[in-house]
Amino acid sequence: MSNAIVYTEFGGPEVLREIEITLPPVGDGEVAVRIEAAGVNPIDWKLRSGLRPSGDIDEPRRVGADAAGVVTAVGGDVDGFRVGDEVVVFGAQGAYASDMVLPIAQVQPRPSHVSAAQGAALGIPVATAYQALRSLGVRDGDTLLVHGGSGAVGQAAIQFGVLWGATVIATTSDRRADRVRELGAIPLPYGDGLVERVRAAAPDGVTVILDAAGTDEALDASLDLLADRTRIATLVRGKDAVGLGIRGFSGGSPHPLTPQQLAWRAEAIPVTIALLASGRFSVELGPSFPLAEAGEAQRVVEQGVDGKVTLRP
Repeated sequence: MSNAIVYTEFGGPEVLREIEITLPPVGDGEVAVRIEAAGVNPIDWKLRSGLRPSGDIDEPRRVGADAAGVVTAVGGDVDGFRVGDEVVVFGAQGAYASDMVLPIAQVQPRPSHVSAAQGAALGIPVATAYQALRSLGVRDGDTLLVHGGSGAVGQAAIQFGVLWGATVIATTSDRRADRVRELGAIPLPYGDGLVERVRAAAPDGVTVILDAAGTDEALDASLDLLADRTRIATLVRGKDAVGLGIRGFSGGSPHPLTPQQLAWRAEAIPVTIALLASGRFSVELGPSFPLAEAGEAQRVVEQGVDGKVTLRP
């Protein structure tokens, strides 16, 4: 058995409820995992509220993609995992739960000094940032502008950009500028005069732009700053990307990710776990809530909070 968070109608956080479910048997190529922490992502509340279309609900709908925990059972044809192994879970359906059965493609080993909360914070944010920057071809010598540098995706994008040799500029609030600077980026405030501030910080110009903010200001500034629109991407305004002549990854984009892009998203998880374990990647953790308070956790994420919010089953 497992406790899991579900909803049966679209609406506010109050539509989320905790129920008991029966776990399926562990099949070939699968493991069972006792969840120790689940990551709360913005897409979770967008789907729950109906802001992001997801089709009619015809049965209780599970929530959450990212988690971390401990293997409790191993199916046939599984190499490399044993009962008791600590793991990171990503790309799952229904990670807001106490236990799950998962294909091993959605599980990666977690070093013992990487906490469950840190592991649960990876998933969607690091996969999104890694895939987007790989798709944009970010490399040594680039000057990368990240709109929304203090969010989980923005922080990951800054760190990947710096690791790959780019000079990184990131927009942020004044309150969060120190965090952005700590990660290796040049922080710039939002608001009037943004284009001029970017040009002053990068007199030779920016060569690639990633929008993780989704504001009109971010998109307008991007178009002013970079003529090569194939090196501008938005993660939030995907449905507007085609009309603007820029690239859209997820975020409502009508174009599915390519097999290569999906492969990059999967590659991001073990790469980031290794970086995190070696002290070359940083995860900012925020509030943690009991599983039963998943609605409040989503409310906090929707309203905006510093650091990654997690659930404790």
